[in-house]
Amino acid sequence: MIIPAIDLMRGKCVRLVQGRKDSVVVYSDDPPAMAEKWVQAGAWRLHLIDLDGAFMGNPQNMGMVQKIRRAIPASVEIEVGGGIRTKTVVTDYLNIGVNYVILGTGAFEDKDFLQGELREHESAIIVGLDARNGLVASHGWTVTEEITAVSFAQELQRMGVKTIIYTDILRDGMLTGPNLTTLRDIAQSVDMNIIASGGIHTLEDILKIKSLGLPRVTGIITGKALYEGTLNIGEAIRLLNDKPENSQA
Repeated sequence: MIIPAIDLMRGKCVRLVQGRKDSVVVYSDDPPAMAEKWVQAGAWRLHLIDLDGAFMGNPQNMGMVQKIRRAIPASVEIEVGGGIRTKTVVTDYLNIGVNYVILGTGAFEDKDFLQGELREHESAIIVGLDARNGLVASHGWTVTEEITAVSFAQELQRMGVKTIIYTDILRDGMLTGPNLTTLRDIAQSVDMNIIASGGIHTLEDILKIKSLGLPRVTGIITGKALYEGTLNIGEAIRLLNDKPENSQA
C-alpha cells in the first residue's frame, strides 16, 4: 500500500529534511484539505506525524488529527505518531478514531509501556524504527542510540510487535531513493510486517522496493515526493494493489 505522509507542525502541513527543525517547508495551512486530496487520489491509509509532539515528548497537534479524522471517510485508515509516550495518549488517539498508534521513543525507552500497550491494543500498535547509519535514533531523531536497527527489530519481534515502520533518516526528505540494503536486512531478519519510509522520489523507487520480493514489506510511506510532484500517487497505487478487503497493519 502507498501511504501519504502528513507531517504536522504548529497546525500546518510541513516537511523536514532528515528530521531537522531548521529545514521546515510549509506545504499547506489546511491539513484536512490535504488529507482529502490524497484520499480522493486513491489513498486508503494516511500517515500523520505530530512533529511538535516528537520534539517536545507529548502531543501538540491532537486537535488537528481529530479534524483530519472528521474530514475523511471512516473507511480510510489513519496511523499517528509523534510524542506518544503514555497509556493515556494512546487511549485518547484511539478514542478519536485513529486506527493505528505509532510508538517510537516511548517503545525504545520503556519496554513495560510497550508491552502493556501490546497486551491491550495489539492490533493497533505500530513501532517506528528510525535509523541513522544503521543505528536507532530517538527523541525526534535527535539522539542516536547504541543499538542497530536489525537488533532492535529482532527485539521488538520477541516482544510481540506485529508491525514496524522502518525509516532511514538520512534519506528522509532527500528524494535520493530508499535504503534498499538495510530494508532487505531487516525484512530478512524478522517475521513481522514492515512499512518502508524515507527517500522515495519516483515510481522507479517503488518498483525497486517491490522487486526485492520481500513479502513482509506491506507498505511504503511517501511525503515530499507527493508534495513536490515527482511521484503521482494514483499511478503508484495502480502499480501496486487495490485496497484489500480487511486491512492489516
